Amino acid sequence: MSADLLSPARTYLFVPGTRPERFGKALASGADKVVIDLEDAVAADDKATARSVVEAWLKRAAPGEQSRVVVRINDANSRWYAADLAALGDTHGIGVLLPKAESAAQIVETRAALPGAGILALIESARGVSEVNRIAAAGVQRLVFGTLDFALDLDMDISSDGSGLAYAASRIAIASRLAGLPPPVAGVTPQLDDEQRLLADLADARRHGFGAKLCIHPRQVQPIHAALRPTPDALDWARRVLDADAASPGAARLDGRMVDRPVVLQARRTLALARA
Repeated sequence: MSADLLSPARTYLFVPGTRPERFGKALASGADKVVIDLEDAVAADDKATARSVVEAWLKRAAPGEQSRVVVRINDANSRWYAADLAALGDTHGIGVLLPKAESAAQIVETRAALPGAGILALIESARGVSEVNRIAAAGVQRLVFGTLDFALDLDMDISSDGSGLAYAASRIAIASRLAGLPPPVAGVTPQLDDEQRLLADLADARRHGFGAKLCIHPRQVQPIHAALRPTPDALDWARRVLDADAASPGAARLDGRMVDRPVVLQARRTLALARA
């Protein structure tokens, strides 16, 4: 597995595009990426102002800051999409999150307008899930699951049980794998003061093959990082697996279990993740 797939961003922290005084604080939060939002967090009457604020901030931001920024623009069917693309056209090294991604053509159009940006596709509708394989193969950097909007699209109640998201989550994870992308990014947990729910949502996403999560508050960042880090027990197991395989290649046993090739590969992956 390549280094890019082993060590992609784990956390994406949202900050409203109308609050430039928070951009630096968000970057200092420890989040791997900061998502400056021009879509849901910005009222219609404030779109132009937010766009100008973000454009000006990006022009004076240091390269190291730009590389950690993702701008969520407005969706391709909105009246703000073209202006968002124009404002970011000279920006290089940032990520751009395209909401309500529903076709490969939208990805191609966005990439053509922003050749210096990496495009992340936000899948948040039934149509987006149905087209996710084509979207993943259209040159995106990563897939993101917009769980709240997806639930709204399907009139689905996920307030206490997210099991209804399983099919779509699996489709998104499999599409990512087929396209050679990093594991996809899970949606937000809106309960700000409920770390147990945050980690439960993350664990459910991990069971479906996701490797990162959207955050809406800085306090959500470090618990996610800690949960995604291999535990000391996992590292000890991985080392013992490799030792057993080295001592008896192809015929090793450990803790009453056969050490076959998938087990060895999992052990190697665990150690590689720790190094990354």
